[in-house]
Order: sequence, then structure tokens, then C-alpha cells
Amino acid sequence: QLAESGGGSVQAGGSLRLSCAGSAYYSGYCMGWFRQAPGKGRERVALIDSENITEYVDSVKGRFVISKDNAKNTLYLQMNSLQPEDTAMYYCARGRSGWCSHGVMSYAIWGQGSQVTVSS
Repeated sequence: QLAESGGGSVQAGGSLRLSCAGSAYYSGYCMGWFRQAPGKGRERVALIDSENITEYVDSVKGRFVISKDNAKNTLYLQMNSLQPEDTAMYYCARGRSGWCSHGVMSYAIWGQGSQVTVSS
């Protein structure tokens, strides 16, 4: 299982850090953060593979940082300079291998989500 924490409400320009931990965390697999805004599909936000190579969707590059602490079995997403368009439910997920794929269907295990709301 995976469980997210750290969401909340902030004003534009603020920061939040999401955490994801649980028995399904595995450093040898791709781990990722996704988000889903009301009325929209689930969007890939940031991924980190088994070699700690990261990638980000263009809209968050330079503002968000994905990282992991294998000793704590925890995945993080540091979100800075938050904007109203970042408002969404954020999910962590575990991939099916050490390599990261972009498609949502490539992720086998999901957390329950953590709400992030950014006001202008």
C-alpha cells in the first residue's frame, strides 16, 4: 500500500511538500507523482526511476522536485512557487519496473491521494 500526506491549502507563491510511504514503496521500481484536477484526466507530474533519474512535466519544471529516501521508504515531492493551476488531488504511484513509463496504466499501485489547493 501507499499513502500520501502533506497536502493542504496555500496561497499562490507558497510551498508544500508531499510525502508518500507504505509497504508498496520499492526503490528498485519507478516511483511517481500524478495529479488530477476536477473534470480532467490524471496527469503525470514527476517520476524517479531506480537509478534516481528524474523527469518532470513541463509545467512544473524548475518549481517541483521529486526525491526519495530509501532508508525511510518514502517518496517526496517538494512543490515551490505554487500556482492556482496546480490545484488538484495528488497521487503517488509505483511502476511495474525500474524504468519509468509515461502512461498511467504503467503504474500498478496507487495511494489514496492528497488534496492540494492553491488560491490566488
